[in-house]
Amino acid sequence: MANLSLPSSLLLLFVLCISGTAESAFVRRSHARAYIEASCRSTRYPALCIKYLSGFANSTIQNPQQLAQAALLASLYRARYTRSYMLKVTTELKATKAKEYQAVKDCLDQIDDSVQQLSQSIRELRRFGGHEESENSEDVFWHISNVESWTSAALTDASNCAEQFRGRKMNKLKATIKGKVLNVAQATSNALALFHRYASRYRTTATANNKA
Repeated sequence: MANLSLPSSLLLLFVLCISGTAESAFVRRSHARAYIEASCRSTRYPALCIKYLSGFANSTIQNPQQLAQAALLASLYRARYTRSYMLKVTTELKATKAKEYQAVKDCLDQIDDSVQQLSQSIRELRRFGGHEESENSEDVFWHISNVESWTSAALTDASNCAEQFRGRKMNKLKATIKGKVLNVAQATSNALALFHRYASRYRTTATANNKA
């Protein structure tokens, strides 16, 4: 090692640093992935939960608050994607005066509501997450209630939208729309379950304090 020139020594040090950084990042991703998979088992659609949240494994998801926020973001992404698709479809159906127009338009309105409600939930969770330790119990439960109410409403709207396309005999368009909308509903159901898990720590603490 003593015979190495200065540039060679620096190069070796650089390689070792890069190697260590890459290994550390890999370990973090592995831990985040394992945490996501373990947490998703408590949801109604675990395979979908893992699929949608696996993209967040590169980040530092290490606790229930971060996981709940990631799940809400994944649900919002699906809702926005579905809304964009349905906006295009309704424009085409309206232009051709197709009989499916009204049903699709009604469903679009509900998905649009879901987008707004999920956006409100995420903003509320971010405000709450940044000040949770400094707020009193009444403020904490007010934030929790808001997130639960908006996320539940988003789930209801998406589920009601899917219900408009019943029956086994559906054309390709209706089947495609229903599949996309069901993905929104299922992702939102998972997000609500993960948020409930996050919020349960405060309910447990409040119950213990009331008994003290």
